Amino acid sequence: MKDAVIVLSGGMDSAVLLAHELSQGVRVAALSFDYGSKHNSRELPMAAAICRHYGVDHAIVPLPFMNELFSSSLLQSGADIPDGAYDAESMKSTVVPFRNGILIAIAVGYAESVGASRVLIGSHSGDHHIYPDCRPEFNAAMNEAALCGTDGKVQVAFPFADRDKRAIGDLGRTLGVDYAGTWTCYKGGEVHCGTCGACDERKFALRHDEGMDPTTYLK
Repeated sequence: MKDAVIVLSGGMDSAVLLAHELSQGVRVAALSFDYGSKHNSRELPMAAAICRHYGVDHAIVPLPFMNELFSSSLLQSGADIPDGAYDAESMKSTVVPFRNGILIAIAVGYAESVGASRVLIGSHSGDHHIYPDCRPEFNAAMNEAALCGTDGKVQVAFPFADRDKRAIGDLGRTLGVDYAGTWTCYKGGEVHCGTCGACDERKFALRHDEGMDPTTYLK
């Protein structure tokens, strides 16, 4: 039996969420998704390593149809990832249509199957204005759908919805999260590019300008 299922990308937000829940004595399992993003090949091995480190049950779910059928620059089949600030208009090209709805639905089914009463997602306040499937109204609707669809057995929670990424970064530091073992860059190269919006946000979150960021960047 598990208490919660965490959707674990291999990025810093979900890694901190996992560490936090474990610090509270929560029994967790983790699900990761191979949906064809440009950075899946970098994220997923890190997600697996994080789970091995913490001794957490982990499964990777292949979702090839998303790369084949959906349009987004984040996907392997899409255009190049834009550079620039995370809140720039160009970053909207990285939206994968209804991605979180799909991932949450699978996680809810898995949670009910393993006796877990919660699905936990690491989305944060900085995501809301760009990604419609991270906004408070979406989160509330998905939770309501999960409760209805499981006869009240599984709820969906977003513990970091009111935190920005820097607050998450600071929390993870107190929990001993190894940020060098997490991935953020949307381009999915050998090292973080340092110029895409996701890298820009990671630098802010990990206090790169204060010398606290262990990440290697191209620029």
